[in-house]
Amino acid sequence: MKDPMNQSNQETDHMMDGTRNIIFGKYEMGRLLGQGTFAKVYYGRNIKTSESVAIKVINKDHVKREGLMEQIIREISIMRLVRHPNIVELKEVMATKQKIFVVMEYVKGGELFAKVAIGKLKEDVARKYFQQLISAVDFCHSRGVFHRDLKPENLLLDENENLKVSDFGLSALSEQLRNDGLLHTQCGTPAYVAPEVLRKKGYDGAKSDIWSCGVILYVLLAGFLPFQHENMMKMYRKVFKAEYEFPPWFSPEAKKLISKLLVADPEKRISISAIMRVPWILKDFSRSNSFSSEENGDKKNGSTEQIDLGNRSKSGPPFYNAFEFISAMSSGFDLSSLFESKRKSGSMFTSKSSASTIMSKLESLAKKMNFKIESAKEFKVKMQGTSEGRKGKLSVMAEVFEVAPEVAVVEFSKSAGDTFEYRKLCEEDIRPSLKDIVWTWQGENDGRD
Repeated sequence: MKDPMNQSNQETDHMMDGTRNIIFGKYEMGRLLGQGTFAKVYYGRNIKTSESVAIKVINKDHVKREGLMEQIIREISIMRLVRHPNIVELKEVMATKQKIFVVMEYVKGGELFAKVAIGKLKEDVARKYFQQLISAVDFCHSRGVFHRDLKPENLLLDENENLKVSDFGLSALSEQLRNDGLLHTQCGTPAYVAPEVLRKKGYDGAKSDIWSCGVILYVLLAGFLPFQHENMMKMYRKVFKAEYEFPPWFSPEAKKLISKLLVADPEKRISISAIMRVPWILKDFSRSNSFSSEENGDKKNGSTEQIDLGNRSKSGPPFYNAFEFISAMSSGFDLSSLFESKRKSGSMFTSKSSASTIMSKLESLAKKMNFKIESAKEFKVKMQGTSEGRKGKLSVMAEVFEVAPEVAVVEFSKSAGDTFEYRKLCEEDIRPSLKDIVWTWQGENDGRD
């Protein structure tokens, strides 16, 4: 069996040599779509489904050398948090020793900026894009994510003319807030950045995003920026005062909304919940394109446990996203911090046994430990101890994920009980009992360099 972790990098070194360029036996890589500071983006195609994708190829050594690992980790962690119809979807992340492959939704309609560059948009068209933008931004905020670089260049359009927010490279998570509850990094594009960000003082990420949305709406309707001057400091002064003029073709309703968005004092700026009650926004508003988190069962509580990047098969175990597999198994490229909240008291191993064999072994383990099996379905088993511990009865969950046709990942986690007792159980009972089906435990060097 070909191990994707040891796969040759030659297949990514010659992109345009006319031969089929297959990575991980799953994607065919094609033409170069764009190039950034530390990554190249290629057009790709899923060989099995023929779905078009965009594949960002990142050189690990370059990222480490430039000290950009934290930024990469943050961007990927944010993209896995924000799954919404109006946000570019992260499909999966894979890696070899030298490269990271970020597979994303392919959005072929180009940037919204290209439309605005031609001229102003009709109000109904601008309203549709703004509705979708606000829906996406609201969802990000519900997940504790602040984009911080919203502008037409980062808003893409799909084949159905639906908006997709992209480029979360400058985004912040709520965990980055300081003790004052504010963000302090000055970033973004000056013409779209809120005055409180330009002042280099603490700012509320959600309110600064709303300001940027206001600038975008103005640009869509006007065809030019509200704050512009050849002298940068004079432009800044306009921003600080929220000093701008409305073109004569703006409708009264649009003027009223923008005047509530572009307010210099963030405390007086309109909130997203209030935006969603504005009559101008509600006109022809499509609920199907908004707040999909609730429709898909992802409640707005910021829990990463509800996010599943894997593709669950009806006939087999869930596909364990390669990014999580890499995080746990790849030496020298530890991204485990992304999943810390999910695995604070977890343990994980890989196995070459079949999912059914693993499930049978887990059920035998439960009997050996005198644990009661509470449930065993869909390659997941929950076991509960019969004796009382320091914090009640110990309850353990084990779930089997498929990484490749001949490789599975088994993840244990504590559902209830004392953490110390759980760890002792793992060391004294679980590990020894499962040694005949274990390929490698998380964090252990198995020599597969």
